[in-house]
Amino acid sequence: MPTNPSRELPLITKSSRVRELMSLMDRCAMGITLVVDQEQRLEATITDGDVRRAILLGIELDETTAQLLATRKDRGRPVTASAGTDADELRQLMAQCGVRQIPLLDPDQRVVDIALESDYLAASALGLDGFIMAGGFGKRLMPLTETCPKPMLPVNGKPILEHLVHKFRSAGIQHVSISTHYLAESIIEHFHDGKDFGVEIEYVGEDQPMGTAGALAKAAVGNLPLLVVNGDILTSIDFRAMLEFHREHSADMTIAVQQYEMRIPYGVVTTEGIDAIRIVEKPTVRNFVNAGIYLIQPGVCKMVPSDRTFDMPDLITSLISTGKRVICFPIREYWLDIGHIEHYERATQDASRGMV
Repeated sequence: MPTNPSRELPLITKSSRVRELMSLMDRCAMGITLVVDQEQRLEATITDGDVRRAILLGIELDETTAQLLATRKDRGRPVTASAGTDADELRQLMAQCGVRQIPLLDPDQRVVDIALESDYLAASALGLDGFIMAGGFGKRLMPLTETCPKPMLPVNGKPILEHLVHKFRSAGIQHVSISTHYLAESIIEHFHDGKDFGVEIEYVGEDQPMGTAGALAKAAVGNLPLLVVNGDILTSIDFRAMLEFHREHSADMTIAVQQYEMRIPYGVVTTEGIDAIRIVEKPTVRNFVNAGIYLIQPGVCKMVPSDRTFDMPDLITSLISTGKRVICFPIREYWLDIGHIEHYERATQDASRGMV
């Protein structure tokens, strides 16, 4: 494969900060960074999945790439090929090793280019069906939602729901189900069968509110995993990376999570019985919160009862208690849950700055 001098290579050193690594990965958009020494000889590779696993383990942005590498289980030497390797051989190697990128090295093991699956294969439909939960009342956004369902509130000239449908289509999702209840007709009249938006849309009507997971009992489930998204979310999350992460870990459900920080405005005292053993002044507490985006295997929908309300926490608890694998996928892209007036105002501001 000839080198591409116009393409920036995602090269980084072990001393670089994690924030630099993430910025480089986003800028190059290859889903990988290559760790090299001062002579540009390859030392390791770091994938998008590696970064997200490190986030779950608590990696800090000011820590080094070497510290991030230390969080991984040893995978041995990365898959590489010699510069000039035939394209057919590279495709075969990618298929055999289950990788989408292969660093290309010169005889001295220096990186000269990177072979990408996308260099050889046309963009394919994502192996997912989509499901958007859009039946809620949006009570916290009153009076804006008195005559307009929350997913249809405009952001940057088009409804929140249209942003999501466009995101699904851009990711290669061809079939989308939308659950409806409150002011359902305004959603159906806008999207119809979805052809004008590049997807096939099917509606799942809720005669009465079924909870945040209940509509899944009525989902037309095929053989593909189901991407479920709340209809009040704006995000630039990489659905393809989420699916790859889901498959890599053989999960029954993958929950997208967002890191949430809260500063406690007091000194926090740790005790053992009546004894104080430590005090921390105004600490910041970090937790991962549910981002309202899920990947589920088709069989999971069978665990949702059709005769009562059922929420996502109920489904997650049922999966865990029955031994199913539930994993987390940390979001490091843009994400906003439009649950309150101030969130809607922020969405409008973000859109004006090109973030949406």
